Amino acid sequence: MSGFAVPWSCCINGIVAAIILCSFVLGTSSPSECRAEDDGLGYSYTPQLPNSPWRVHDRRRPQPPKVAPGKTPGAPPADAVVLFDGKDFAQWENARPTDGAEAIDPKSIEDGAFNVLKTGWIQTKRHFGDCQLHIEWRTPETADGDNLNWGNSGVFFLGNYELQILESHDNKVYADGMAGAIYGQTPPSVNPARKPGQWQTFDVIFTAPRFDGEMLLSPAYFTVLWNGVLVQNHTEVMGSTRHLTFPNYRSFESTGPLVLQPHGSAVRFRNIWIRPLKGDKITRESRQDQNS
Repeated sequence: MSGFAVPWSCCINGIVAAIILCSFVLGTSSPSECRAEDDGLGYSYTPQLPNSPWRVHDRRRPQPPKVAPGKTPGAPPADAVVLFDGKDFAQWENARPTDGAEAIDPKSIEDGAFNVLKTGWIQTKRHFGDCQLHIEWRTPETADGDNLNWGNSGVFFLGNYELQILESHDNKVYADGMAGAIYGQTPPSVNPARKPGQWQTFDVIFTAPRFDGEMLLSPAYFTVLWNGVLVQNHTEVMGSTRHLTFPNYRSFESTGPLVLQPHGSAVRFRNIWIRPLKGDKITRESRQDQNS
């Protein structure tokens, strides 16, 4: 057996230190009460974590729920809401219905994907706030518009904050208008675009803004991996997406639909799923209960 041996004195000193700490915190002189917690399940005599109801290695701290991951890369995990699996638009509705029509033409689906030019503006029926989104998209192999239109589309979170889609491998526009940009605000940190006509992925962590009435308490944030490459790292959103002018928070909602934009190009989408995220929100009362 290779490696080095830990002196017994170190182990004994560590045990003694733990017993002393336990006795000090619990106000007990019984080492057995401390040794009983050496079961790998946590402790009750360790220091209190700041701004938390839990101690270091707290044995009372709940275990995270188990979630089965996707069976293949990009497949939805067990707790995801599958927004599009290549079969139907059950999770979607027209965002700008004409003549009151809310149904989306199922003929827009071909080979498990849909053409956003055929669907028009669509949005999820459900509203989301903080979330994890996986979405796959493909721009036309050859240009079907000028540099501002080839592959132009976008994903709007809460219907207001756009993550841009554009052909950005063989095509060039202003930096905050290329794919992976928070449109009109922040370009992606790098450009990992695949060639036009190839499938690409966005994996997004979106943090919704918070408001008190019309007062902004905290802005929205984007973390984006484009084709597995980090291009937005908890990037602050300056406000609702606007063109040719400064963004501002003109909506005061912390939830809303996911919206897909048609913009003159036959961009296709497939394999869209989302996970609503909930933070570790603990009320003051529950903190007091857990600390008592």
